[in-house]
Amino acid sequence: MQFVLLQAIFLPLLLSPVAYFLGRKIGATAAALFSFGLLLYCTVLVITPALSGTSYEEHYQWTQLFGEFGLLLDGLASPFAIIIYVVSTLVALFSKPYMVSRITKVFEEKMKEKQLIGGGTEIIESTATKDHVNHQIGAYYALFLVMAMGMLGTVLATNLIEFYVFFEVMLIPAFFMLAFWGYESRRRVALLFFFWTHVGAVILLLGFLSIGLSVGSFNYADIKTHGIPPHVLGLAAVAIIVGLTVKMASFVVHMWLPHVYKASPTPLNALSSGAMLGVGAYGFFRLIIMLMPGQYEHFALALNIWGLATMIYGGVMALVQDDIRKLFAYSSISQMGYILFGIGSASALGLSGSEMLFVSHSLGKVILFMMAGAIILQVGTRSITQMGGLAGKMPITAVCSMIGALTLMGVPPTSGFMSEWTMFYGALQTAIQQGSMIRMITFGLGLVATVITMAYILWMIKRVFFGKLPEHLENTREANWYVTGPMMVLAGFSVVIGIYPDIFFNQIIPFMRGLVGV
Repeated sequence: MQFVLLQAIFLPLLLSPVAYFLGRKIGATAAALFSFGLLLYCTVLVITPALSGTSYEEHYQWTQLFGEFGLLLDGLASPFAIIIYVVSTLVALFSKPYMVSRITKVFEEKMKEKQLIGGGTEIIESTATKDHVNHQIGAYYALFLVMAMGMLGTVLATNLIEFYVFFEVMLIPAFFMLAFWGYESRRRVALLFFFWTHVGAVILLLGFLSIGLSVGSFNYADIKTHGIPPHVLGLAAVAIIVGLTVKMASFVVHMWLPHVYKASPTPLNALSSGAMLGVGAYGFFRLIIMLMPGQYEHFALALNIWGLATMIYGGVMALVQDDIRKLFAYSSISQMGYILFGIGSASALGLSGSEMLFVSHSLGKVILFMMAGAIILQVGTRSITQMGGLAGKMPITAVCSMIGALTLMGVPPTSGFMSEWTMFYGALQTAIQQGSMIRMITFGLGLVATVITMAYILWMIKRVFFGKLPEHLENTREANWYVTGPMMVLAGFSVVIGIYPDIFFNQIIPFMRGLVGV
């Protein structure tokens, strides 16, 4: 098959108008199933060459100004690409009941405001509501497909400008999804989101331009072959590190994320936490470690400490949250800290564990965001203190949520155990080899951070699913299969990877050993 990766990237973009048309003319079910089927096909396109165990590349002519348009699926890109599209495919199904409910509620709120202002008493006709929902759900799925395409393009790109273009493309649909269908202060928060993420992207671009103009090419292969001139190397490295840490919402530059997660519709939370934040981590592997190995060695310890601070800060803040989605926002900050901690380990196993942590975080966090969405749909609240005893009313959601929780805590037999164990093993290995007391201390404090993670996760699970059921929740039912089905698939996937991690490690570990010269 020709143009495999090209199809996987551009079919969602080219066919996004079809999703809009189906939603507007037929309804939410048609748009959801079309988007699901399209993304499932594209997921198969990505997985097929990855199964060969070797790198797969496609190259196309672009412009002499920027170089060629290339797509690369290697040991680094494969896990990111597969998880991005697996998560996107399942969130497309989950989105259907949630977004129909959310769009309906936003429409009714607007109509009530107009009636209050105009003094009218007319009742909102069901046909008007249905037409509005169909129109909006079509727009949602069109934006959803473009966002998924942008994330995949970023990890498959083979030159800096191509990376930047896809990096920016994935932010635009997220901005509109937040502004149109978010919660309180959604337009202000959407601008906050766009400002911070765009600032990170612009800082990245400055680093890219300094590299490309000094080397004479923006292609990764040319940059790696010719090397980056010393007079721009330090500046470029700092610009790229700052830009990527803004994107990952690391400690100090994390301020925007809790507000965005609190105001975003849950499918956007699931997609951004499960995939979009991890694109920043991918940038560290591809742009810093691969293209600037000398600078990586220089900054590795600082990244290790920065990751530790992010782990602990995010975990402590998650402990004191009552809004379940804000809790998950700080949890995502903490989980990005784990990945940054592993990136700073300066060892093949630490880097391998860090990439596997992206896989585990994506699976576990998407499950938990789906849980939050199911509860919002069935219960109508995000306040943890107003919940309790839901395991008896929503058993499938409770079981899947527990697997998601075990994944984030790093408990076997989930994928989280193998990723955390490998990452910490690599960090300890480096500390012993270098005889570094600082690295020994960060390793010990990293283990403390895992205790904090267990504390806020188990505390949340206890308050939501166990204890006495409040009277107002007596009639609560399990969510429909659009919600529970994707959760079960992701939970099963986490257990399978936990039992057989070589599904990804067979590609990741050899690549990372080559990357650090082992």
